[in-house]
Amino acid sequence: MRKSDRRDTRISESRAQAARNRMSAHIIMLLLTMVIIITLGVFLLRGKQTGAQSAAPPAAQESVAHPEAKTEFEILQGRWLRPDGGYVVEIKEIDVQGKMAAAYFNPRPINVSRAEATLEGTTIKVFIELRDINYPGATYHLTYDPARDQLKGIYIQPALQQSFDVVFVRMK
Repeated sequence: MRKSDRRDTRISESRAQAARNRMSAHIIMLLLTMVIIITLGVFLLRGKQTGAQSAAPPAAQESVAHPEAKTEFEILQGRWLRPDGGYVVEIKEIDVQGKMAAAYFNPRPINVSRAEATLEGTTIKVFIELRDINYPGATYHLTYDPARDQLKGIYIQPALQQSFDVVFVRMK
């Protein structure tokens, strides 16, 4: 074998080794990224589960809470339409502390990060926070009007730095 052939062979082998090294580095980075994503997902899921669980069993919570509060909050359950835009709030469940399982549609579902009702004297207040694309912490601050069976209040859209007076009517 000639000297130039051996040199060409060494150069080819060197390039092949460099390509293998780069491929190995890419595979290692991909695996590390996947491990980080999976770990983060597990961590977030566990956080939601423990956050959703309470220290006391539901029966114990009801015995401590005011039973009339549950009765007051139940009136909020159902679907509520905002006539000026077709937005819908669906209040599926409300516990005795006022924590709500709620959904929001525009017309597609928008993530409800927090929803709760409070009783101030005889007035029921509702707070709903949205966290989704185009809804970075948008909130509703509503008051239940029993005479009209409506939720009235303010919608705050922080992305636009605007607030709007709003009314929701119960959907039949």
